[in-house]
Parts: sequence; C-alpha cells; structure tokens
Amino acid sequence: MKILWVKAGGLVPPDTGGKIRSYSILRELSRDHAVTLFSFHDAKADRDQRELGKVFDRVVCVPLALPEKRGWAELLSYTAGVFSSEPYNITKYCRPQVRTELADLLEREHYDVIVCDFLMAAGVIPWDSPTPKVLFAHNVEAAIWRRYYEVARNPLWKALAWREMQRMEAEERRYLRAADHVLTVSENDRRLLSRLVEPSKLTVIPTGVDCDYFRPEAAAQNSQTEDPQTLVFTGSMDWLPNEDAVLYFAQQVLPLIRQEFPEVSLSVVGREPSRRLQTLAAKETNVQLTGWVSDIRPFLARGAVVVVPLRIGGGTRLKIFEAMAMGKAVVSTSIGAEGLPVRHEENILLADEPAAFADSVRSLLRDASRRQQLGTAARELVQQNYSWTKVAQLVASALQEVVTAHSIATPAKS
Repeated sequence: MKILWVKAGGLVPPDTGGKIRSYSILRELSRDHAVTLFSFHDAKADRDQRELGKVFDRVVCVPLALPEKRGWAELLSYTAGVFSSEPYNITKYCRPQVRTELADLLEREHYDVIVCDFLMAAGVIPWDSPTPKVLFAHNVEAAIWRRYYEVARNPLWKALAWREMQRMEAEERRYLRAADHVLTVSENDRRLLSRLVEPSKLTVIPTGVDCDYFRPEAAAQNSQTEDPQTLVFTGSMDWLPNEDAVLYFAQQVLPLIRQEFPEVSLSVVGREPSRRLQTLAAKETNVQLTGWVSDIRPFLARGAVVVVPLRIGGGTRLKIFEAMAMGKAVVSTSIGAEGLPVRHEENILLADEPAAFADSVRSLLRDASRRQQLGTAARELVQQNYSWTKVAQLVASALQEVVTAHSIATPAKS
C-alpha cells in the first residue's frame, strides 16, 4: 500500500504516548509499505521531523510558528479563536498554509489511503477527496474534556473546559462521520464512539510496547537496583491529565502512605513540569521532578512501585505497558488503566479512592515477593500479546480492508 499519514504536532521525539504509538506503528508499517509522513509542527522541531526521511519513504514538513505552551502568547492565541466553532487544539495546528501544502501534495501524488492521526489533524484533511480516509482516534477527545470539567475547581478553568468539551463533541461527531473508517485504541473507546457512528466502522488497535527495550534486565545494564522507598510516575508533564494525577497523588494519597513509610518519595519522570508542579516539589522534598530524560528505564528500575493515579484521560496508557514490560508492580486508578487488558490483583492493583490507593501501595512496599509476583505476571502479559510488530499488522490489515472495500465500491474508469 501507498499510505499518506497526516500528523499534527510532529512525530519525534517520541516522548508522549501518542507519538510513541504512532512512531512505533509507522516504523513497522514502513518495512512493507510505502509511507509518506505529512507533518505540521512547531518550527523549533522541524529538523527532527525531517530526519524521519531516513525511516519512511518520504517526509513532507510544514513548520509552524506556535506560541509557547501555557504562556501569554498561547492565551492570546486561544482568545483570538474564542468565536471559532472549532476547538483550540484543532485551530492551533490546522492553518491555511497547511491545507494548501496538503492539497498540493495530493494533486501531485496518488495514495491508496490517507490516515488522519488524532482528531487534531482533521481540520486539514480534504474529506471530500476520492481517496479513502481513516481517522486514528487515539482518544475520545470530548470524554477527556468532560473529565477536565468534572475535576476542575477553578471557575474560569471549569468554564473553559466546558466550552472546549462542547466544541470537541461537535467536531468529533463531524469527523468520525466523514471518515471511511475509524481506528480506536480500546474496547471502551469503541463503545463510546459507537454512539456516534456504526460499530462496523470501528476497529480496535491495542496498545503495544517494545519488550526488547523495556525489560527487567535493563536495570542491571543501567546499574540500578530497586529502592524500596521510591515510587515512580512517568509521563509528559505538559499534558494536563498527568499534571492533575501528580497533584492529586501528592496532596491526597502520598500523606497517607507516609503515615507508615515516612521516608517514601515520589519520582516524577517526564518533560516540562508545570509551575504548579515545580511549586509542589519546592515545598515537598519527597517529590522529585526529573524533567525530560533520554531514558526512563533507570527510573522505572529504581522504583519499588509504579503509580498511575490518573483521574482524567482517554485512549490507553503506554506508561503502564512500559512499566509492565520492565517487570514492575503497578498501582493504578480505573481510569488510569482504562482500555488495557489487565486484571486486578493478577497483574496490577486498581484503586480509585485515596485511602484505597494508599493501602494498595503500602501493601506492596511491605511485601517484596508480592511486588515481584505482580511484575512477573505483568511482563508475561505484554510480552506474549502486545509487541509493536503485532499491533502494526492489525493496522495494516484494517487499512487494506478499507482500500479493498473502496476499490470494489468505486467503478474502474474505462
């Protein structure tokens, strides 16, 4: 197949769950198919995106002058689009010059299928094009904004979350119906989206993990041993669900754990921690922020327990599969593990209330053999079923079915 993959925000560095998923799948697809990556992204990351020409058949880059995240420029950019019917996360990237570049490419080149990677890229896709189009919905975006709204305490942020949720619901419905087919990343997301489109139009693509890269032996290679007093959270800290999770854990769960383990610490591993998190870490010496790291494996290896206290989110959690592949014991909320084929007390512990979450963590800190048992079962689960090679094969099969159905439905020109 000749695949055109359209991505807002760039693909590298693969330092977010969505980027890791897309990059890993595309890397595997490119072994057997001709992949063109059409990327529109922050101009500061342009050089990195162009380097992907070594991986894919072709890379087309459209650099954009984007405002700094959470700064005054972004606030002004959001305000300027206040009367737009589209969500800010779409208008931020989907600019006229991007639409022009993509239209020019499609005039010059023929593709078997166009993949819109995330809803954020949907604003530039020519949905009336005769080429079959597939929307890869990594999240149910409106559901994420609904959860923002539900947990927000600041009245202004609550109002903004409500407004963005309303816009996102409308756009999600619009683009889901415009697509020829939709890829979701969990059965839960498929159920939610089946309210908007026919279930036959949806295919679940599970999350994968690189079990050769994330493995227990990585601890020895990095000269790391487990510290029974260390908890670990990994994730991009410029993503609001992750920020909320750490603040919630530090304020409502960690104090309960410290009643029995006063020396326990939380290592927060991820890029661009917010000012709120920096303020927290300055006050709480038992919370350490690493910022961006080139390799999260030493931090996972050092942790006794990996915590995923997410209260907001959608899609699936790569952070959990990465920890599982490292053979680590994981405690998560139900939302944190939503969409993953995990079993409570078999390969993970699930708890939603602060006291229950703290109890689960304390039980594992007391019992090294129980931590090892959970970690071993977790490693077996992902190693046997969720390699990126297997996931990419499912994507290729879904795309081929769309291409075949389109060719049958479209009469050949004589």
